[in-house]
Amino acid sequence: MKPMTAEELKQAAIQAARWIRDAERVVIGAGAGLSAAAGLDYGDQEDFAARFPALVKRGLKAAYEMIGYSDLSEAAFWGYWAAHVAQMRFADGRSAVYETLRCLVAGKDCFVLTSNVDAMFARNGFDPHRIWSVQGDYAFMQCLRPCTTEVWPSAPAIRRALDAMDPETQEVADPDRIPRCIRCGGKVFLNVRGGRWFVEEPYHAQMERWRHWIGEKSNERLLLIDIGSGFNTPGVIRWPMEQIAGRVPTARLVRINLHDAGVPRDLGDRGLPVWSGARETIEAIGSALQRTA
Repeated sequence: MKPMTAEELKQAAIQAARWIRDAERVVIGAGAGLSAAAGLDYGDQEDFAARFPALVKRGLKAAYEMIGYSDLSEAAFWGYWAAHVAQMRFADGRSAVYETLRCLVAGKDCFVLTSNVDAMFARNGFDPHRIWSVQGDYAFMQCLRPCTTEVWPSAPAIRRALDAMDPETQEVADPDRIPRCIRCGGKVFLNVRGGRWFVEEPYHAQMERWRHWIGEKSNERLLLIDIGSGFNTPGVIRWPMEQIAGRVPTARLVRINLHDAGVPRDLGDRGLPVWSGARETIEAIGSALQRTA
């Protein structure tokens, strides 16, 4: 479908605002589209070209192409990932989009499910004990074997790699600055879901808190807000949100997505598809809530 017109978005925002006001409990499910709206866009070719000219010379165009890409030397591989993680996870994380979203659900009993590994929710004031980062977190590193289920902070290794970066080749010039496992000395990666090697143990407590929260009280006035989750990994956010909405007869689902906002037909008038970008929609809902305050 085509993006909504300004008037269509206004009416959808008014409906979403009504549902937020009516809700007692809110689940926010967030995919890559939300962080892209905050400037952390894996598809931004202009930004990639400006920051990684050495990789552009290799024929690469955007950050999303680097996910699973292994045709690089370790020096070039960590040259990219150190700079990428420093930007995505350790730079100033304040975002007007996330701040506005937090204000939309202020005072509500809220839990966040996110496939994003940038911790933008916690960095913008959401309760870290009400967040399940299903796909992991760039803030941690793990062994690729893995020889241990232990993970450790990635920031020191990222800083060491960046300090040894060759500005021309964008490679880590000192082999001793390439990150290694703190236990076996083997290869490592960020603690994010990328294969069977992913160490999930750090997220078990988050998962258990989520399970307790969703089953703890009556979900009669439950609102699910799905933002920016498409079909790359629909089993992480998109489909679970639909399943919860289908299982709770009174639950409502708002899906915000410029390209994939469709909701299950069997939800009827309990589903609201918003064919618009995350930033524009969140701002429109905020305006609607203010007008009706």
